[in-house]
Amino acid sequence: MPESGASRAQQERTHIPTAGTGATEPGTTGTPPRAPAAPAVRRTGLLVTLVLGGLTAVPPLSMDMYLPALPAVTESLHAPAATVQLTLTACLTGLALGQAVVGPLSDRWGRRRPLLIGMMIYVVATAMCVFAPTTGLLIGFRLLQGLAGAAGIVIARAVVRDMYDGVEMARFFSTLMLISGVAPIVAPLVGGQVLRFTDWRGIFAVLTVVGLVLTLVVWKWLGETLPPQDRHTGGLGDALRTMRGLLADRVFTGYMIAGSLAFATLFSYVSASPFVVQEIYGASPQTFSLLFGLNSVGLIVVGQINGKVLVGRVSLDKALAFGLCVITLAALALLLMTTGVFGEVGLAPVAAGLFVLMSAMGMAMPNTNAQALMRTKHAAGSASALLGTSSFLIGAIASPLVGIAGEDTAVPMAVVQLVCAVGAMACFLGLCRPWRRTA
Repeated sequence: MPESGASRAQQERTHIPTAGTGATEPGTTGTPPRAPAAPAVRRTGLLVTLVLGGLTAVPPLSMDMYLPALPAVTESLHAPAATVQLTLTACLTGLALGQAVVGPLSDRWGRRRPLLIGMMIYVVATAMCVFAPTTGLLIGFRLLQGLAGAAGIVIARAVVRDMYDGVEMARFFSTLMLISGVAPIVAPLVGGQVLRFTDWRGIFAVLTVVGLVLTLVVWKWLGETLPPQDRHTGGLGDALRTMRGLLADRVFTGYMIAGSLAFATLFSYVSASPFVVQEIYGASPQTFSLLFGLNSVGLIVVGQINGKVLVGRVSLDKALAFGLCVITLAALALLLMTTGVFGEVGLAPVAAGLFVLMSAMGMAMPNTNAQALMRTKHAAGSASALLGTSSFLIGAIASPLVGIAGEDTAVPMAVVQLVCAVGAMACFLGLCRPWRRTA
């Protein structure tokens, strides 16, 4: 069955990034196609990168642009703050569960069709948030928004696996981090500026426009990357068996859990840092925004060093091990500082520890994704779904624990970060056993 809206030219453009690997185009007799001119390769590569980066930026945009509006939502809908917080939880839950559904569907129907359907539902759900009359309906629309928006992030990873392999895939993931990493920095700022001209509903109007533009861009310029002969033809039972087979792969599971625990360390930072920096250490909102931005920049810069400098010169496992070691040491230092081992410390040492911890994420997260997906060419969609669902669920579990001891201490944040970091290192060493492999 032909793909709707995807022309042969679009399909050929999509496969340009793999032209240098020596693989033949689907449906050919074995003769490699003529290589396009170098400038065309660069233009197409940049376009694909921007599209995939935009898709991975949808979740942080959906979550973080809305943050400055929470007090306004509470007042507008006459709801308790705890109830309004459920709108964030609903979106996060949808992002986690949606990946588990969309990933296997993309292995069966190809990447393009589920992605377009998911993006169209995202646009509709976001537009419904604009007109939500009650908190209950807003929570429901946000859940649907998360479920549909998950298509972008899970299929973006699968598309990368379709197009790249080995160190090139790790490099591309680092490049995606440059784009998607900007979203958490600018999203609250954009949300705050939108609130200067309209109310909280205007934020969802802006997100609706962003989703619509991205959907049109995907429809026009992102062709199919999974050839029909590589798709799974089974139903739900086959999808579940595929996932069970992936989880039975000890090494894949090790990378998945290690990456998820590292992601949980990041989630605990995002959840606790506004409280720790402003309430405990007395920083202003402007200072917090500056530190949050600096930490995000550190993550992006290290991600680019990983992709542009280390990958290809150092094995992915060595780079990953170094990143996890730095995260663990930074978390340990934060725990020692917050428990008073070094006496009373001010904001500067704690901020430095958080900066080091966040920056090292730029070396851990791209390499866990690349190493896990490198083992799953036969089921990249299902593998991407497991990676995303595991990360969001473990992150959602870790986030509330940072405030378990109340509002007067930052110790819980440091404890959660250290436990997650040590757990990530243990999974990497115990399940992946990198010393037994050369990859």
